[in-house]
Amino acid sequence: MAKNILDQIKYPSDLRKLKEKDLYQLSEELRKELIEVVSETGGHLGAGLGVVELTIALHYIFDTPKDKIVWDVGHQAYPHKIITGRRDKIRTLRKGGGLSGFTKRSESEYDPFGAAHSSTSISSTLGMAIAKKLSKNSNHVVAVIGDGAMSAGMAYEAMNNAGAMKSKLIVILNDNDMSIARPVGAMSSYLARLLSGKTYFSLRETLKLITSAFSKRFKDKAGKAEEFIRDIVSGGTLFSELGFYYIGPIDGHDLNVLTSVLKNVKNSKYNGPILVHVVTKKGKGYEPAEKSGDKYHGVSKFNIVTGEQSKPKNKSLSYTKVFANTLIKHAENDTKIVGITGAMPSGTGMDIFGKKFPDRMFDVGIAEQHAVTFAAGLATEGYKPFAAIYSTFLQRAYDQVVHDVAIQSLPVRFAIDRAGLVGADGPTHAGSFDITYLATLPNFVVMAASDEAELVKMINTSVNINDKPSAFRYPRGNGVGVELPDIKDILKIGKGRVIKEGKKVALLNFGARLNECIKASSILENKGISTTIVDARFAKPLDKKLIMDLSINHEVLVTIEEGSIGGFGSHVMHMLSETGVFDRGLKIRSMILPDVFLDQDTPEQMYKKAGLDCDSIVEKVENALNSNVVIAKNKTKSIS
Repeated sequence: MAKNILDQIKYPSDLRKLKEKDLYQLSEELRKELIEVVSETGGHLGAGLGVVELTIALHYIFDTPKDKIVWDVGHQAYPHKIITGRRDKIRTLRKGGGLSGFTKRSESEYDPFGAAHSSTSISSTLGMAIAKKLSKNSNHVVAVIGDGAMSAGMAYEAMNNAGAMKSKLIVILNDNDMSIARPVGAMSSYLARLLSGKTYFSLRETLKLITSAFSKRFKDKAGKAEEFIRDIVSGGTLFSELGFYYIGPIDGHDLNVLTSVLKNVKNSKYNGPILVHVVTKKGKGYEPAEKSGDKYHGVSKFNIVTGEQSKPKNKSLSYTKVFANTLIKHAENDTKIVGITGAMPSGTGMDIFGKKFPDRMFDVGIAEQHAVTFAAGLATEGYKPFAAIYSTFLQRAYDQVVHDVAIQSLPVRFAIDRAGLVGADGPTHAGSFDITYLATLPNFVVMAASDEAELVKMINTSVNINDKPSAFRYPRGNGVGVELPDIKDILKIGKGRVIKEGKKVALLNFGARLNECIKASSILENKGISTTIVDARFAKPLDKKLIMDLSINHEVLVTIEEGSIGGFGSHVMHMLSETGVFDRGLKIRSMILPDVFLDQDTPEQMYKKAGLDCDSIVEKVENALNSNVVIAKNKTKSIS
């Protein structure tokens, strides 16, 4: 056996040739490789470090890719990628043209289901299990889900369904007591009681339990006695009631226990779903991660020896921090203001708000649907809820936004972080659709900040909107460095602002592309093309008077937004078509995100690919000015 075992492993078939005693060395080598990789690429480190042994054990026992392993979210999938034929590309992780930071079906046959949002694994593997049954295939399906992801209702819906159908499904509950933020809610407390109420199973106890359970049918007195003993020993009542055979908790870093338990589970004749409760330590094996509050969940490039991350220095505040600081100022004067987040306190700035107002910040866990309706309930009682949710995660609660908020015209304020393209996290985390899915709703005020000063004004404005829901969107990263206004500086609803006046071309911006519009205007002016720049501020309600003035007084009108088709530009075009302005020959163009899911890259490169940079704006204007398309009238013949 060569010194470096990892070098011999290209695919799991190579892994399964090893002796079990060699798996310990392999886990050390894989953990070291993972640390080296992420130190160069940045990304999600802590979760991967915690599942090194579990990853090895799963691929060692199960016949992947014939057997299917679905990693919930995918934050923990880097070790999986390394041993499934992608080690040679692993340093391209999260880079343009490189490996995705999550599981991706088009990337490998070992990724049977694409993921990046939480709590989808049990539902998807249940679908696979039923398909397997219908096709009379004998392969196994395994879902690996974290304790944080178990706070989402979708996980319970899937478990309830799986238990009722008695589907042959294996669920690995990876319990590390740590999601992005500390898990909250009853499930977290329940799992903690399972751990504190008894010692972990020893290998002998575990094998005895499983062997006895699977060697006979659960019936009559013997079955009842076994089940009674199992519940006393394991505390698996909740999962048992949902129809799952519960095993655990077991040590997720003990390869001997893991391989033995998984082997028995794989070979069992139990006719129903099985849940194996595995306890792991997020950040395992790397001291800086173990000592860090977030266990190095998401990191930039870092020094392996010290753990120090190399973060670019920027004097301007992040949009997220501007939001948090501004909300705190308002909350100091208004006791009705409360903050809500769905397991993302640090990502949304709600951790800052929560430190100042611990009784007025509510982290509801990975439960965006609940977050929205919870906010609606608060609004009915005269409170002013600010639901800070990433654009891509708010998609998960769209029905609640429509049914529980918009229809009732409740004044819930949606702080939509990570609006637009987000870079390394790719299409799953891009905030592409919120303009479209919110602006289409009656009773909504929809705003987008062009800089951090505008964000402050929009927060100020939303505080005073007490008869309907409102939303303001802002991008990831830092602001442009402008001075911030006072919290009393509010906007007039539905009114945009003119940045610069010209005569020939009007650039109508909605959101954070304003600087690109300014750059494009400068280029156009140098070419002798007089340009007006307007910051729309509102997608709903539109500033109809201003837009009409632009359309009447300019040859070309171009709308620019960081969103999909059906958003701001579509609303502008519809409004203008209803006024008959197109009948007079106005040239209008809409610049939006392309109708594709853009793969990860730097934000700058992604916006260039999307055609939303200053050069693309210039090209769009020039093409419009040079367009002389004449549509001939069709001559229709009468039908006798």
